[in-house]
Amino acid sequence: MRKIKELKKYWQQRKAEIRIGKAGLSENILREIDRRLEEQEIVKVKVLRSAFAIEKKDRFQIAQEAAKKLNAMLVEVRGKTFIVYRKRRKNLKKKLKTNT
Repeated sequence: MRKIKELKKYWQQRKAEIRIGKAGLSENILREIDRRLEEQEIVKVKVLRSAFAIEKKDRFQIAQEAAKKLNAMLVEVRGKTFIVYRKRRKNLKKKLKTNT
């Protein structure tokens, strides 16, 4: 839990890496968030106005749906931005160690 708090504090000060736009919560967006979660365990996502019109959901519903589909934990929703966290899979850590 302490690790999550430290990561959250760090990410609150940074800009969102991924933006959900006209395409809404598409497979490509989910795939990119998933890739980033594997790399750094935590991702900050911003929902643009155009996504609300497409999804017909509020910011909390979009954030919860994304977290559920990614099997991740929704850390925070603040404004139109949310942060999701998922622990890395062990296979990726082993793969990274053998490559270095």
